[in-house]
Amino acid sequence: MYVNNTSIKLPQDPHTVVWKYLDLSKFLDLLLSQKLFMSRSDKFEDQYEGTFSEPTFEEIKKLSQDNPDFLNYYKKHREKVAISSWHINEYESFAMWQIFTQNTEGLAIQSTIGRLQQSLQIEKEYQQYIGEVNYIDYKKEHIPFDDLFFPFLFKRKSFQYEGEVRIITDIGESEVKINEGLKINIDINTLIEKIYIHPKSENWYKNLVIQLVKQLGFDFTIEKSDLESEILI
Repeated sequence: MYVNNTSIKLPQDPHTVVWKYLDLSKFLDLLLSQKLFMSRSDKFEDQYEGTFSEPTFEEIKKLSQDNPDFLNYYKKHREKVAISSWHINEYESFAMWQIFTQNTEGLAIQSTIGRLQQSLQIEKEYQQYIGEVNYIDYKKEHIPFDDLFFPFLFKRKSFQYEGEVRIITDIGESEVKINEGLKINIDINTLIEKIYIHPKSENWYKNLVIQLVKQLGFDFTIEKSDLESEILI
């Protein structure tokens, strides 16, 4: 279930376009399971994920001098938070294709902020929050810690190209242990507005995706990326 947290920054326009770039196997897993995979926050490639900037860490260290469990709680909390990353952009991104898809056999899900919110309503066991990532200088700038989600909504400025918005699930109150990640129920037809096929893919690959999607009972609009369209001269 999506929960609105007013302290978390999010684009106000529900029609704001978001993207998820992934390979075919992950896409098929999404359709077959009708569940969205969310990665455990401390399993991301960025070792700073879910941690604090230097000014904030120094502040927390002072607060934890008489209460060491205070700092330990934040460290352990990363194991209880799972994240699904999406890219905010009105248009598809050449950089995202390069980073998040292998070879030429990838695709992109186009959705919106409003669709993300609505598609999460069928998940009843865990609550989800959606927030836009803030990009800051970790050596100079402060990350608030009056909300447990804030460490997961700040990243270093070197990741600013990601333009990321995140679905966050916190199972801190649950006895469930997350290994690599967590799957949550999601309304696939609400989530997906359109599918784009990798710009360098062959026609057979596009036809394969169309056929697989149809056989699984879905009727999405599927288009070849126009980043490789013919030059007009």
